[in-house]
Formats: sequence, structure tokens, C-alpha cells
Amino acid sequence: MKGHSVQPNSYAASVARGIWAAQVDLVGYVPSVSVAPVISALVETSGGTSGRSRTVFPLSREEEAAGVLGALPLAGKFGAIVMQDNGFGNALTALTTFNLAYHLPLLIVANTRGGLGEYNSMIHTFSRHAPALLDRVDIPVFEIDRRSAASDWEAVVTEAGVHAQMTFRPAVVLTHFWNTDGKAA
Repeated sequence: MKGHSVQPNSYAASVARGIWAAQVDLVGYVPSVSVAPVISALVETSGGTSGRSRTVFPLSREEEAAGVLGALPLAGKFGAIVMQDNGFGNALTALTTFNLAYHLPLLIVANTRGGLGEYNSMIHTFSRHAPALLDRVDIPVFEIDRRSAASDWEAVVTEAGVHAQMTFRPAVVLTHFWNTDGKAA
């Protein structure tokens, strides 16, 4: 992320704009090369450098992110998480026993793994089930891919954030970055 400049019309920049347009106060992320361009765009647009700013910061695990960012509504704020979809295996208990149980809105933008263009032959064993798993625990999932323009990605991310706040529940946007801005996000 250091020294990485994101093109303003890229899908990654559109995701960042969508997050901010959803009136997100703080963004936490679990570091990954797959989401690095989104993180760079978020950090750049919030006046930060080197992977962090006053409103964008790394967290070590997905369940930590669900707890830290998911608790923001208790203080009148709204948070977002940027992560990979395989991290839902770690976050599921926190999301179901905290965020869902206490009606705490949270926007989650997760890069999908295991689909077209994937280089890790193992990752598909979990990631291909992530949408159905989230649906099973009643977390709404909105998927976007290269068939939609970058501006549509911005709109979907923004509306998912609005949906989370309106329903007082987490909402997930699964982003399929394959064949958009490059190999990954």
C-alpha cells in the first residue's frame, strides 16, 4: 500500500467513494494484497499515508473488526470493514452473536476469492460457500462483478451501507474484482 496511487476511475476508487458516501465514520481492514488498492483509495481520500489515517486503520482479524467497528452504533457512529470473503469463517460468531443479536448496523465490503482468475487452488473450498453461509444466518449479500461499471459499484456499496443503517443489521457487498482493474483488487 505504501506509495500505491489508485486511479480515480478504478473499481477500487469507486468502492472507496461508495463507503464514504454511505456516511461511514471509521473503516477497519484486515491487511491483504487482494484488498490493498481499496485500502489505498480509502487512506488517500481520508488524508492518510502508509496504510492508515485518522479514520482508516488495520485490524488483525475479522472477528476483531466485527467487534470494534460493529460497536460504533453504540456511540452513534457507523463503521465499515474491508476484508476477503474467506475471513467470514473467523467473523461468523462475532457477527451472529453481537452485530445481528444486538441489531448493530455494519457495512462489510469483502473481496471474493476462489473464482475466476484465482491462483490459490485451496481457497475455493470455503469462499464459494460464503454467500450461502451469510444468507443462512440472515445477513444480506449484494454481489458485484466486472459486468457492472465502476460507477455501479460505488452505488451498490453506498446503498448497502444505507441498507445496513436502515435495517439495523450488517450488510455485505461481495466484490468480484477479476478482470476489472487488474488481477486482484
